[in-house]
Amino acid sequence: MDWGMKNRLGRIFNHKSNRTVMLAVDHGYFQGPTTGLKKPKETVVPLLPHCDSLFITRGMLRNCIPSNTNAPVFLRVSGGPSILGELSNEDITTSMKEALKLNAAGVGMSIFVGAKNEDRTISNLGRIVNEAEEYGVPVLAITAVGKEMGRDARYLGLACRIAAEMGAHIVKTYYCEEDFEKIVEGCPVPIVIAGGKKIPELEALKMSHDAISKGAVGVDMGRNIFQSENPVAMIQAVRAVVHENYTADEAFEMFNKLNRPK
Repeated sequence: MDWGMKNRLGRIFNHKSNRTVMLAVDHGYFQGPTTGLKKPKETVVPLLPHCDSLFITRGMLRNCIPSNTNAPVFLRVSGGPSILGELSNEDITTSMKEALKLNAAGVGMSIFVGAKNEDRTISNLGRIVNEAEEYGVPVLAITAVGKEMGRDARYLGLACRIAAEMGAHIVKTYYCEEDFEKIVEGCPVPIVIAGGKKIPELEALKMSHDAISKGAVGVDMGRNIFQSENPVAMIQAVRAVVHENYTADEAFEMFNKLNRPK
């Protein structure tokens, strides 16, 4: 691994825990004005000091994120369809030159294993890795799941392994309660979990704790942070789980203390 690749990866992983809390705020690229992100700048800027990296699109980065931020950026480079169309019909939308121009620490894109256009999205991942390796830029592969697809260990293990085989440096996938450790065992690169739809804070903290205990190296969480009643308190509680090995109950107690009116 070249120095540049090591340095970029080192910027997103906490040096003490070797884990990461990534903040995903790219939802608008197919959902439009998402609840909690209708005014992205107001929501995201207060969270920047508490995330290890920010996963975002180039448009929101340029228009909503201060240029003096210290948070490393992972840039979403795939897209195309909206929630009104076939989600797997994605293509590469942002060049590696653009990512470097924006000083991205890494790039990320979705693959749709088992969906209509799985072959194109997986091939696109291969092409992005080819370009990224040339410039020492890590690639995050996201195992996107359609409405009709299950989220069990067999399917997620298949999708994660394919992403790793294509050269992804980190894989983002969903957590499943049964056999998640087998997904980690079958994937030779680090796994971070997606937060998914909004669930109660304690449940989200428990999911984060369970995933870490079964081998995940962190979270790439969005709605369970920015749709929380107190996003800043929630991201700090998530950090406590990921970096300080808090239990879900301990982290929830922390959230409640931070959430109290002053």
